[in-house]
Amino acid sequence: MPNHLQPLWQPSESFQAGTNLRDFENWLQQHYQLRFDDYPALWQWSVDQPEQFWQCCWEYFDIITHTPWQQVLSSRQMPGARWFEGATLNYAEHLFRHRDDSRPALIFQNEHERNYISWATLAFEAAAMQRFLVSQGIRPGDRVAAYLPNIPQAISCFMAVNAMGAIWSCCSPDFGVDTVIERFEQIQPSILIAADGYQYNGKTFLRLTETEQIRSRIPSLKATVLIRYQDTTDHLDEAIYWSDVLAQCPSDALLTFTPVPFEHPIWVLYSSGTTGRPKAITHSHGGVLLEHLRYMAFHNDVHPGEHFFWFTTTGWMMWNFLQASMLMGAVPVLYDGSPGYPSMDVLWKMAAELPVHHFGTSAPYLTACMRQDLMPQHFADLSALRSIGSTGAPLPAETFRWVYSHVGKHIWLCSMSGGTDVCTAFVGGNPYAPVYEGFIQCRTLGTALYAYNAEGERLIDSLGEMVIETPMPSMPIYFWNDPDGSRYQASYFDTFPGKWRHGDWIRLREDGQLTITGRSDATLNRKGIRIGTAEIYSVLEKIPAIRDSLVLNIELDNGDDLMPLFITLEEVYALDDTLSLLINNELRTHCSPRHVPDSISAVPDIPYTLSGKKMEVPVKKILMGMDVGSSLNRDAVRNPAALDYFIQLAKK
Repeated sequence: MPNHLQPLWQPSESFQAGTNLRDFENWLQQHYQLRFDDYPALWQWSVDQPEQFWQCCWEYFDIITHTPWQQVLSSRQMPGARWFEGATLNYAEHLFRHRDDSRPALIFQNEHERNYISWATLAFEAAAMQRFLVSQGIRPGDRVAAYLPNIPQAISCFMAVNAMGAIWSCCSPDFGVDTVIERFEQIQPSILIAADGYQYNGKTFLRLTETEQIRSRIPSLKATVLIRYQDTTDHLDEAIYWSDVLAQCPSDALLTFTPVPFEHPIWVLYSSGTTGRPKAITHSHGGVLLEHLRYMAFHNDVHPGEHFFWFTTTGWMMWNFLQASMLMGAVPVLYDGSPGYPSMDVLWKMAAELPVHHFGTSAPYLTACMRQDLMPQHFADLSALRSIGSTGAPLPAETFRWVYSHVGKHIWLCSMSGGTDVCTAFVGGNPYAPVYEGFIQCRTLGTALYAYNAEGERLIDSLGEMVIETPMPSMPIYFWNDPDGSRYQASYFDTFPGKWRHGDWIRLREDGQLTITGRSDATLNRKGIRIGTAEIYSVLEKIPAIRDSLVLNIELDNGDDLMPLFITLEEVYALDDTLSLLINNELRTHCSPRHVPDSISAVPDIPYTLSGKKMEVPVKKILMGMDVGSSLNRDAVRNPAALDYFIQLAKK
């Protein structure tokens, strides 16, 4: 650690003694006579002996299995490794394992009200939806798609789908129709569950028209269930209403759990769509279960009865991760709405009132609070708050300092990073380690993560590619509609064969603490949400004035990000306010507000490789001030003169 840095927080002996991680270490010593001097030694064992580590996790968490596993790990080959073959289990069964009717199952707040959802209500709603799905002929392996905001019904519907072995997939209702279609049409869902609208920043956004368009363009759908969240009076023809699903269910109906193989699909999440159609990333019941338990217990230290909050929409993997807190007996706190309405203090006041014990959000949100000179500890009693989780983007050093100056010196700040690809974290919190500004505390247990140079050599204290050397249980089992695995292979394993390249630039220290400096590929990490350039290009291609375009997202040193759009125009057009407004409106309507660029510039030409690919990554490197000579080869550029504009722009 740099000599000039002083810890912002250090765990006390009593804090460490009460953690799940310490309990796990005691368990390892008692059952396997394994003893470790410190966290780095424990981590090293977990990656050197992944079979033993994950078997110990299985036993420590007492996984409910209906048939036993025959082998922990088939091989360490990636891709292709298989975990716990022979075992059958169910993720939702573990969510209900900690049912405690003395406390709520969920806490829900939106911009107008707060509700406490009992276990009885959650169980009944899940059973009613399951009963409806059975009546529609849904069986294990069938897909159920949802177009829902972050409301309690989304969780009860997920539980119903998951409990019966069907496959869940969800998009947030702020996604435009085309964005939703290009995701859902890949998996051919049988059922669509939608809400009539959502609210944001004090406004209501109705989604009946969009739901009808989605429904009409997915021929595999047998039925649509509509939830009246905004209390509209408009109807959707031939839809089954949520209220009727509940009314037709006997009051004594029970949710039943269908055991499925460890690698049975749990859900389909989607990549950003940078290089075309979004990849339909498919995870397994067992892999997600183990990874969620591992992170929640050891790296977030979640305990029964605690309130666990993460500000997220259903379109971000953190919504799936939020439910994982129930695996530890915690109470998820859902929030639907703007984090800045009616003012930026709304989430902090909620955290004080409930109280929230674990507060999760994106790095851009914390930075925005800092920029507004917010001082939560002056207007909210946050003494119960144990941890703040931050992800979605690198957390700037100055935001670390703001948390400890204006939120609370007692708080364990856990900067973490993982992704939709694994629906867990590769790096994150370490309850034994100090917190230093700008640094993520550790590589998570079982994650053989290293920094690589271009030759595939490990680096220490130098900028390199984030690479995972051995399999993790929640790595995707496959991409939907990728029968030969070629898209899967190309996504992670083409750069370093047999090793997972994630696409982040990292600087790893000898002690395991690290920094992430941004994406190494062309994915747009927009305010903590990954979106794809292809989504933007598909909209711009329909505007007659635009001949070509290039969009980038550039991470700035202060923690902000900048998304400039560069366009070339047809001869009779000029870039003026009218055209700029048209571009922004089209992107907002067909995609989402996050797809709207920060600036639009007309350029002479867009650079392409000889094979016809837009040179997004090289141009981004140029604009970020990286060495041009090492980031591109002009001989490999179809129109090298097009680069000159960006080189001059970088100098400015």
